[in-house]
Amino acid sequence: MEGTLNKDNPEVRLRAFRAIDEPETCELFVEGHTHVLTSIGVTKVTSSKNEWRENPGAFVIVVESLDKKKVYGGARVHVAGGSEPLPIEQATGAMDSQIFKLVWEYSRKGTGELCGLWNSREISGYGIGCIFLIRAAVAISTQIGLESLFALCAPYTIKPCECVGMEREESIGNNGTFYYPKLDLLATTMLLKDVPTLSKADQEDQDAIFKIRQSLNVIRMEELRRKTIKIHYETQIPNLDKWDLETIISNAKLNFLRGQLNENDLNFF
Repeated sequence: MEGTLNKDNPEVRLRAFRAIDEPETCELFVEGHTHVLTSIGVTKVTSSKNEWRENPGAFVIVVESLDKKKVYGGARVHVAGGSEPLPIEQATGAMDSQIFKLVWEYSRKGTGELCGLWNSREISGYGIGCIFLIRAAVAISTQIGLESLFALCAPYTIKPCECVGMEREESIGNNGTFYYPKLDLLATTMLLKDVPTLSKADQEDQDAIFKIRQSLNVIRMEELRRKTIKIHYETQIPNLDKWDLETIISNAKLNFLRGQLNENDLNFF
């Protein structure tokens, strides 16, 4: 495969890594994601800003050609306490500052956000964006050490996020919803409260996620709506010996106390 998808026998690699470890792949991710967003008229999205590439708490999943020259889709998991607030905090904080308190409450045991989810038209219809990337993001979150995972969902991603065990978080915004990234687009706050156990996930999705966790590097034939695709899973994250979740959690506390909330809101401690 030389950067072109074989429609008759599609074959891709799904790979996870820390953003700071692979700047070139992150650049391909940015280019592809930007193209998808601009094609639907979205030009300003907090999670598509490029600062995450230097965030030690950002993890990336890409679906790419086997020669690594083409990225067909991707997603990210940002850990609360990295070098920047979570994308959901950046996106909604001005509309409802309670998001900062909510994230901090969950960050004390390790929380993050599934964000930056996209796939190109070239690979649409195979379930990459709405199924396999979401499952993979939840799967790798245990390697990172997370107990919970946020997401700010477009309408078409609510159902697949519910399938992996996420619930609507109605304590912020308008019962959990915000007009974002444009006034005519509605985003819904979702939260997976038990990343390790997935107690509320559909059985099929739970089984699939556990399989990824059990066999981090494996080749599988995946099928969706009578379409099959061969996926080379490489979800064992390199360089985790350099990863310290406790330090990140400490940073989350510092970020919170540096004024993301009004001082009057600090009485919940």
